[in-house]
Formats: sequence, C-alpha cells, structure tokens
Amino acid sequence: MKSVCISGTGLFTPAESISNDELVACYNAYVAEYNEQHAADIAAGALNPLPPSSSEFIVKASGIQARYVVNKSGVLDTARMRPTIRTRGNDEPSLMAEMGVAAAKQALEAAKLQGSDIDCVLVACSNMQRAYPALAVEIQSLLGAGGYGYDINVACASAAFGVQAAVDALRNGSATRALVISPEICSGHLNFRNRDCHFIFGDAATAVVVEFTETAKGQRNFEILGTRLQTQFSSNIRNNAGFLNSAEVPPRPWDDVLFRQEGRKVFKEVVPMVSELIAAHLADLNIEASGVRRFWLHQANLSMNEYITRKLLGRDAERSEAPVILDEYANTSSAGSVIAFHKYQQDLVPGDIGVLCGFGAGYSAGSVIMRRI
Repeated sequence: MKSVCISGTGLFTPAESISNDELVACYNAYVAEYNEQHAADIAAGALNPLPPSSSEFIVKASGIQARYVVNKSGVLDTARMRPTIRTRGNDEPSLMAEMGVAAAKQALEAAKLQGSDIDCVLVACSNMQRAYPALAVEIQSLLGAGGYGYDINVACASAAFGVQAAVDALRNGSATRALVISPEICSGHLNFRNRDCHFIFGDAATAVVVEFTETAKGQRNFEILGTRLQTQFSSNIRNNAGFLNSAEVPPRPWDDVLFRQEGRKVFKEVVPMVSELIAAHLADLNIEASGVRRFWLHQANLSMNEYITRKLLGRDAERSEAPVILDEYANTSSAGSVIAFHKYQQDLVPGDIGVLCGFGAGYSAGSVIMRRI
C-alpha cells in the first residue's frame, strides 16, 4: 500500500469567548428567575428548585475554564440562552461552511496546496446545519475543489472516521488528495438551562489535508501508520433533533431535541472502550505505549483523558504527552482532538509517534496512529 500522510492542519476559532464566571452568572440569574416564578409549587413540594452552578464546580467536573462561541450575547441572555445566528439566504455561504472554509484554507496553506488540488472533501462533524445539500459539496464549491464531497456524522469521533475514509479513498484510487473538515457549532445544540451540561461545549472548526507521502510538500508531514474504528450502540449520549420532530405526536419536550447525556455511565463505559481500542491498535502495529511521543485525545473531560493515558502508560501522563485544550476551548466535539494536534505538533521530530483519538456518542471511537516524517 502507498504511504499516506497528513500534510497540513487548520483551525478556525470564533472571535467571542465566554468564561466560566460569565456563564455561571447567566445560569444563576436564570435559576433565580425560575425559582421565584415557581415559588408556590416549590413551597408545596410539587416542584424541585433548580440548584445554582459555580465556576469551581465546572472546573472540578470537567477541567473547562472557558469556551469560544459563534455568538455570545444570545447565550448570556437569560430570556434566550442560545446563540443568535442571522438567517442566511440560499445564495449565501452557510455559517458552518464559512467556518470550514477558513480552517481548510489554513490546512491547504500548511500543505502548500490550492483548493483546486483537492478532489475529495469530507465534512466530518457531530451536527450538520441542514440535511441537504451536503455541507461538503458546498465547501468543495467554495474552495474550487474537484472530485466529490460528502458528509460524515459519527458524533465526537467524526474526524477520526473522516481520516480513515480519506485514507481509504486515496488507496482505492477514488481520490488523490482529501480534506477532512470538522466545523462544530456545539453551542447550537446545548441546553444552557441544564446545570449538569450547560458548561460543556464550545464552537470551532478544524481541517486536515490527507495525501500520498511521496507528493507531500508540507514542512511537517505525519505518515498515517494505521487507523481503527469502533462503534457500540448506546443512548447515554443523545440528541433527538431531526426532520421527523414536527410529525411526532405527542411532540417532544423542548429540551429533548438538545444534547443530553448520562455522564457517569458514559465515563464508566467509554473510557475502558477507548483505552482498549488504542492499546490493541498500538500492539498490532508493534508500538509500545511508552514509545508514543504524544496523545491527541478527544477534549471532553480532563478526568477521562487522564484515566485513558494512565491506563495506557501505567502512570500519570505529563501534560506534554497528552496536551489539553479543553480548558480554553471546552468540548468542541469532533474538532477537539484535531485542535490539540494542530496546536501541539511543532516540536515533534522525524520518527516521533503520535496517536489522535476521538470518541463519543454512538458509542463511537476512532484512532489514527502517525509518525512524524
């Protein structure tokens, strides 16, 4: 098989950020309004009061300290508590495509390529802005790329699944160069009125160029030694938004079409699954976990990542071995592991091994093992 590599990465970061203190102030103001409005029912025992949140609680639960969002004012408006996004006409680029193009252009620049050099565009993310036409085809057009494009949705593992799809496309001859783009507007599906999850997500977009190693012109190329995917059905992380919502009788509650999870169950079930996936993948490639220079893991929860690397290494990982970006970006779903890869690769030297791994709803998990060349 011909050698395939990642020859460029790109990152789009929204201009606005929300700190934990700002988010908590908004949430607690909503809680005060809610409890006052329902004071009689709460006093009668018919309704439980909503508990307040705190920045200390958020950091302890997740390691998150802030998050970037496409719109801050709408999220921090207690009467709205969701981003405010201008409705665009069909003749305008969609917001997710616009974010994806920005990340893609960075990745192309790093790979020393133009949009016209790409003949496979894959948009791999957890939520699509619309059912059709595919965002990938829209981005293909905006970049002036040839070939074809399609969308992939495997929740937080989507980027890893996209990389494998790109590798397969190159090796089976259906493409010569591919872009895997992960635009995530997670603030759009987050319930900011739920204490257990109101702090989890942020927005961002990433892109990676996948091409044959022999033609790569980038300065930092990573040969893909192997990819591995795994899925296992679970409803413990779920979003019920869909085109049939308006047809359902009775209609779903408003919060049932937003992100929801059983956090403790997810931790208990996903962490061992991911640890075993990476360990088996490394073993099949005759690579010792101790020989991995860097783990670029999905950025959902600091404790999850610490547990996974401890299981793999038999000790606590140094921050340089498993870099963290969720403190600044929060959980950006499929984009998180690629953000970590984008920001923490420059110091690696030829021969260094790295593992990129995304995991989440589905359950779904994917690992990409690479060597700096």
